[in-house]
Amino acid sequence: MALFQRDLGIDLGTMFTRIIEGGQMILEEPTVVAVDIEELKMVAVGHEALNMMGRVSQDAIQVTRPLQSGVVAYYELTERLLEFQVKKISGPLGGFRPKNLTRIMITHPYGITSVERRAVHEAALQVGDAFMLPTPLAAAIGVDLPIGTPSGNMIVCMGGGCTQAAVMAMNDIVSGETLRQGGLQLDEAIASYVRKKYGLIIGQPTAEQIKLSIGAAVPQDEEKSLDLQGQDQVSGLPRAFTFTTGEVVEAVQPALEAVFETIRQVLEKTPPELASDIIDRGIALCGGAALLRGMDKLMTQKLGVPTYLVDNPITCMGEGAERGLEMLPILRRNVPQL
Repeated sequence: MALFQRDLGIDLGTMFTRIIEGGQMILEEPTVVAVDIEELKMVAVGHEALNMMGRVSQDAIQVTRPLQSGVVAYYELTERLLEFQVKKISGPLGGFRPKNLTRIMITHPYGITSVERRAVHEAALQVGDAFMLPTPLAAAIGVDLPIGTPSGNMIVCMGGGCTQAAVMAMNDIVSGETLRQGGLQLDEAIASYVRKKYGLIIGQPTAEQIKLSIGAAVPQDEEKSLDLQGQDQVSGLPRAFTFTTGEVVEAVQPALEAVFETIRQVLEKTPPELASDIIDRGIALCGGAALLRGMDKLMTQKLGVPTYLVDNPITCMGEGAERGLEMLPILRRNVPQL
């Protein structure tokens, strides 16, 4: 690394943006912005913007996620969000650092179009010398999978907006798929279940609270419950209800089945020799949605392949992105778009 050069790994996700420097997470913010509609001015970013969601007049302030299903939906907002976050970690003198002294490796979903890739890259160029790495490769590097060998390694990244499954060997993705569904779809499944069973409307933040507090992918020995308020579909008035772990398990199964089908498709496309390696080594599981209790157990049952949750499921993508800057000459042989 050149003197005074700064290397950053950025995991730009639908739900959260995480920045890694020196192997440590130095920023974790929701990928959310709030915009004053009349003045077309960004008024809040990250946690501050998230706290406004569902609580401000939509005629005055629009709270939105610049990324949808893992890809840029609002280019200008993504660009300004990245600028804001890099300035935040740079301190008061950050603006005096030349862009060419900041190197950025930013993650992107596997299999996105060239237009989608260019949108992320151009936004990242506003804050530094930018490179891009498919999320599964970044995650594999971040959890120290031996992807530089001829042996097969498989990782599944379950993020907020998409789920990615990939088999890797020799620093390249041999087979992979991206399902544009993730943790947000689990929240939607819970909200839909509450609406159908109880006749109550709940927002995404409440559904996420249920998922994080008492959620599970498989039945648990300890049945937890949560007391909540929803809006009655008929009267429009608030009404209390109690939701249990067992109900979460039932609610999320259809959404999870789509995830398992995507992984099956990747395994079916994998050469037999590499598939044999994966059965021996197992499937590495990472991402925020992978933290749903029992997810690794359910995946093992559904796929017939041992699956394990990695030690750093939240940060491995950003950590791998930062390490990828040190591996640029090697990675460029197989990922020319870097």
